Amino acid sequence: MSDVPEKKKPAPESNEDAGRSNLPFYMMVLIFLFIAMWAYQAIVTATRTEVEYSFFLSQVKKDNVSSVVIKGLGIEGQWRNVKEAQADLEEILKQVKAEEDVRKKEKEALAKEQAVKSKTDATAEKAPVEIADQPEKKTDVATKIVAKEKATEEKFPQLADMFITEMPHQEDQTLIRLLAEHNTRIKASSGDFTALLTQSLIIALPFLLIMMFIMFMMRRSSDPMNSSMFGNFVKSPAKRFKVGEHKTTFKDVAGLEHAKIELQEVVEFLKEPEKFLKLGAEIPKGVLLMGSPGTGKTLMARAVAGEAEVPFFSINGSEFIQMFVGVGASRVRDMFKQAKDNSPCILFIDEIDAVGRVRGAGVGGGHDEREQTLNQILSEMDGFQATEAVIVMAATNRPDVLDPALLRPGRFDRHVAVDKPTREGREAILGVHVRKVPLGKDVDLKEIAGSTIGFSGAELKNLVNEAALHAARVDRTEVTREDFEQARDKIMMGVPREEIMNEKERRMTAYHEAGHAVLAWMLPEVDPVHKVTIVPRGRALGVTQLLPEEERMHMGEQRLRQQLAMMLGGRAAEKIVFDEYSAGAEDDLKRSSAIARRMVTSWGMSETIGPVAYRDGEEHPFLGKEMHEQRKYSDQTAFIIDQEMSKVMRDAQQVAMDKLKEHRDHLDAISEALLSQEIVQREQLEIIMGKKLPRD
Repeated sequence: MSDVPEKKKPAPESNEDAGRSNLPFYMMVLIFLFIAMWAYQAIVTATRTEVEYSFFLSQVKKDNVSSVVIKGLGIEGQWRNVKEAQADLEEILKQVKAEEDVRKKEKEALAKEQAVKSKTDATAEKAPVEIADQPEKKTDVATKIVAKEKATEEKFPQLADMFITEMPHQEDQTLIRLLAEHNTRIKASSGDFTALLTQSLIIALPFLLIMMFIMFMMRRSSDPMNSSMFGNFVKSPAKRFKVGEHKTTFKDVAGLEHAKIELQEVVEFLKEPEKFLKLGAEIPKGVLLMGSPGTGKTLMARAVAGEAEVPFFSINGSEFIQMFVGVGASRVRDMFKQAKDNSPCILFIDEIDAVGRVRGAGVGGGHDEREQTLNQILSEMDGFQATEAVIVMAATNRPDVLDPALLRPGRFDRHVAVDKPTREGREAILGVHVRKVPLGKDVDLKEIAGSTIGFSGAELKNLVNEAALHAARVDRTEVTREDFEQARDKIMMGVPREEIMNEKERRMTAYHEAGHAVLAWMLPEVDPVHKVTIVPRGRALGVTQLLPEEERMHMGEQRLRQQLAMMLGGRAAEKIVFDEYSAGAEDDLKRSSAIARRMVTSWGMSETIGPVAYRDGEEHPFLGKEMHEQRKYSDQTAFIIDQEMSKVMRDAQQVAMDKLKEHRDHLDAISEALLSQEIVQREQLEIIMGKKLPRD
């Protein structure tokens, strides 16, 4: 009998879920009821004509009102003779219209009289024109009169058999006596319930809809643990990829064979967990993928899920942290709950160093939201039972800053290094990325893989893409070797800039780059030069591109010192030729100084300092970490470190000066070639200086 738990069946729908699902139905019923009542009220109102109260009284006195129904201040009634009432109404409207016309004519006459008084005497030249225009003006006046007469033929409103009106508040029993005297049937009513209900709904409907919407959102966003109305905010934002959706397998991951071997055991456990559990074995709960950016850690995690054919939950470490206290911990609880409900599965946390850094670092101690989130992650990983087939995978490029409690056995107890690919791995990665790229006959992936030492998988993908873009810009149907060369130069040296230097700047730049090239060629431990250019690229006015021919895992002291001499070669060439230094060597000094300091403080390459490592403030890149950690060496030692660092730099500069003076003819030749061609390839350097010295 296997110890593997059966897959959990979905829980039956609760009363709360049923009420939540029926709430939209209730809203639709309420809206339909309101529309039906409104339509009924509109139909009833359309069969009655609203009249003035004074007209109603005049018809009562003429015995033309048959019956009335009094509802508060409202009166509904029926005419005895609707034609007689219509005639009286038209007569009243005509009188009102006549009175309005008289008032309008009086206003027009007064306006004309004022205009005549204010008008000045006309000039003699204008008088004939005015006389000649009089007949036309008379015609215009006649036309206006006819148009006005036609406009007066208006249609009057037609009365219905029923009418409605409203009495004033000051009305007393006089109306009742008047109705009784003229044989009008009187009926009193407290009001039309349907009309009152419709009016009430019209007034209350907006508020009801707002309240129902708020209740709907509160119920919809409520936490399964009844945390608050912001339950949706504290839910896990982890994205779930189902089986067969965006499927990635180990075939899609090239160049990481050792990582595949490490993770194959995880795949087997997810496929057949009973095979391990029946022997009492426990699969690692957490797998930490460590490597440089772009090496394929996320891709490897998805490949494990694709091989095992299990659900895959993915989330970034920064998605846990929010401005509200406790949100990160709530999201962690919800994420692990989902993972347990869908086991077996893989839970992948990318960039876990965003929440998994060392606790207690920074100003203010260890009570911030990030550390509370980390504590919840540690608690949840401890809470996993041995039979729960849930694998937590995480990726980081800074394993040195993670909390030790996160790396101990029982949590992330298996660490898989995802390094940059080897030559064979780069060739395989290039083969994956060029599947849909038409390649020219002169493209050799093995050669490209050899010339891209140090490239990660993401950089190789970018190289292929840039080559395809360059081929498209020049209207090629295939991607050629030249396109890959241009793409590699763009990635390694930057995009060429359209800048014009004067003659002195060009000569100084040419000698500066020639100094780098001569030293790189003459010092055997330095990588060979592939190309030298004085075309401004990126932020540099010139570039000397070195291309390693072999992959090195270690760097000895001799190689480092020759590397420093090569970096200071451009500065030394400027001093030899122009007897001055330029600001163009700023980046060279910055990089070489960093190497020299590490040689003295970290790698024990100073006889005076000895085999001692001195911390340089880069182990814990946290805000405030340096504020409460005292320096672990004295001021005298710091002075000695500075002296030794300066000595290493001066020795490297002296080597550069001596080599350049010895090969001054080569320095001048390369500079002249750069001034005339702007780019010097490796083949031309071999013609000028001969074969590069081999390594010992």
